[in-house]
Amino acid sequence: MKIAMLAPISWRTPPRHYGPWEWVVSMLTEGLVSRGVDVTLYATADSLTAAKLKAIAPRPWSEDPELDPKVWECLHIASLFEEADQYDLIHNNFDFLPLSYSGLVKTPVLTTIHGFSSPKIMPVFERYNKNTHYVAISESDRSPLLDYEATIHHGIPIDLYPYRDTPDRYLLFFGRIHHDKGVYESIRLAKSLDLPLVIAGIIQDQTYFDRYVGPHIDDDQVRYIGPIGPDRKGEVLGGAMALLHLINFDEPFGLSVAESMACGTPVIAFNRGSMPELIKNEKTGFLVDDLDQARQAIRYLKVIDRRACRRHVEENFTVDLMVERYLEVYRKIIS
Repeated sequence: MKIAMLAPISWRTPPRHYGPWEWVVSMLTEGLVSRGVDVTLYATADSLTAAKLKAIAPRPWSEDPELDPKVWECLHIASLFEEADQYDLIHNNFDFLPLSYSGLVKTPVLTTIHGFSSPKIMPVFERYNKNTHYVAISESDRSPLLDYEATIHHGIPIDLYPYRDTPDRYLLFFGRIHHDKGVYESIRLAKSLDLPLVIAGIIQDQTYFDRYVGPHIDDDQVRYIGPIGPDRKGEVLGGAMALLHLINFDEPFGLSVAESMACGTPVIAFNRGSMPELIKNEKTGFLVDDLDQARQAIRYLKVIDRRACRRHVEENFTVDLMVERYLEVYRKIIS
């Protein structure tokens, strides 16, 4: 079985800090290689992998403003499809654009849909629905307009997330700083309870940060520590009383939720998108509808068994489970 794995090139694979799609691609690629699968990873030239690496873009365009994203993305995608006959299957993790190349090759194309950024992109997925193959990353993110081979939840390398039984006294926001992710809601919640809040993540919307986040940062009750990489995730996640995921959109998956529970840290999340698929309400966290319910949840954190949070991830969201489920889909398509 020869697989061509197409990664995005916004960030390195694996990312240095932020880059959820690239992170998933890296975990899946390394898991497949460890099982003896012949994988060629198409990613940025600075990517790190045990697979064969094919690269056109020298660096991620998000880290180098001299690189035009459209130019390098076109060259990147074309470089794989020009070599499509060398593979048994192309696994596209690059969103909708590579689908427009799929009719030009005989090699089957599987696309993991990492969420729909806008209804405006749906015509592309609909156009190639019958000629390619789709995987959803959660049941909640499935579109009734499309056919799917499977729903495969993301998995994480759980050994990289040390379990911590006793947390420190702070709440945590961990994710991109954007209205969608509910940073301001997390600040309001923490302040209303007079609890410290640590904010970690990239600033994706500078205007939002300047208006709703920056004015509250005092390096005492509200601290912003910037983006954190794999070397610090376990420490920051494991030390929190709870991860706050007070989202303003329908979350397609939510890697930080799984990462937090792996460390033993429960999650308080607005009950939207995939959250009911990831969180066992009142067992590994709380699903709430508003800030008042979130405040009540904070008061009941002691009823959560942090070991149960860890077990939940071990049983449902590991790299091994993800790799096995993708291998089943690969075999089905290739046969």
